[in-house]
Amino acid sequence: MSQSAVANFLLQSRGESRDLDAFVVAARFSRDGRRVGFALGDGTVRLVAVGAPGDWASVTVHDGAVLDFASDPAGDGFISGGDDGKLRRVTGDGTVSDVASFGMKWVEHVATYALDKGKGLIAASAGKIVRLFDQAGQQLKELTHPSTVTGLVFDGKGKRIGASHYNGASLWFVAAKTDTPRKLEWKGSHTGIIIHPDGEAVVTAMQENALHGWKLPDGQHMRMSGYPAKTERLSFTRNGKWMASSGADAMVLWPFFGGGPMGKAPLELAGGDGIICTQVACNPKDEIVAGGFADGLVVVADIGSSRIVPVVPPEHGSISTLAWSPNGTQLAVGTETGFAAVIDFAER
Repeated sequence: MSQSAVANFLLQSRGESRDLDAFVVAARFSRDGRRVGFALGDGTVRLVAVGAPGDWASVTVHDGAVLDFASDPAGDGFISGGDDGKLRRVTGDGTVSDVASFGMKWVEHVATYALDKGKGLIAASAGKIVRLFDQAGQQLKELTHPSTVTGLVFDGKGKRIGASHYNGASLWFVAAKTDTPRKLEWKGSHTGIIIHPDGEAVVTAMQENALHGWKLPDGQHMRMSGYPAKTERLSFTRNGKWMASSGADAMVLWPFFGGGPMGKAPLELAGGDGIICTQVACNPKDEIVAGGFADGLVVVADIGSSRIVPVVPPEHGSISTLAWSPNGTQLAVGTETGFAAVIDFAER
């Protein structure tokens, strides 16, 4: 955004930041919203208390890189997968313990879901295999796919797991007595997956700079193309009205209402400079979306009014992760060069 050079960025007045000296693989907030964890390519996790961010505690979690990172479904910490074959839990006080070991295979994707009464589900993939665990680390299922799993997600009710892979995606019922997936087929390399909050659709990112989707339950195909780069991130708004995506020189939002997205033009926000948007994250409470760009710029946009608020200036390296706190008042930012920040959006 050309106007960013003269903008007032919220990082300056409402942010806390550090240079962490390693690729920021993922930022996630704990389920209780009390802390944020930054997972790094050097195998460490930085724990930051929300509201008192002066202490950025460093915890060594993996003997190698963190590959994926999620909130602990029933605790105050996080679940981490690494290239050392370990699936590990990091509690809020920095204690590290094993959930499972995948041997020599990389734990590439992790997803969690919070159930009632302090219980939860943990899913992790290594190669073609997805393992499902309860909160205590007891293995519940082992799900085999036709090729390497490239994305992993629970649906909005925690009843199904979706996995993307070559030639499509698979949907599994968590509580099924017989594990037979619903196969969503489309030729090509699918590199990520998201499920509509109401379970009405599944969308995957593809290697060929396009998105493919299936309407549920009838399986009608949806094709969303025209991206100049690969889509690394997809994010639905809270009510599922819009799906934000990266991979263009703007945040591209597809309408999932009024018969859309097919036959409907997407909304484009905060673009026009030719700089690729690398990350998007929809706020969990309001119809606003955060976008991060390859030059380090982060903005937040109000979807209804298209008003853009500059958050982080373009000077810290390509944005590699964005995450909102559960109450939607804090935004965590990480870059490929190791810059990390937490910005406070709470009313004052």
